[in-house]
Amino acid sequence: MRPIALGRKNYLFMGSQGGGKSAAIAYTLIETAKLNAAGLQAWLTDTLGRIADHKITRIDELLPWRYAETSA
Repeated sequence: MRPIALGRKNYLFMGSQGGGKSAAIAYTLIETAKLNAAGLQAWLTDTLGRIADHKITRIDELLPWRYAETSA
């Protein structure tokens, strides 16, 4: 929780509302990966490598808790 509280002041300077939303999404995914013990760097590398060719109807397969299940 501390990084979120410390970052709160920095969010004022994201540049735009869209930038703030993008940052919020990124922080949410990163913290979710940490909570699910997915191995943050491994999950991000795998997801970013697969997302371009992945079907939108199966996007839930790329979420951190699904990655943690398959990598265990």
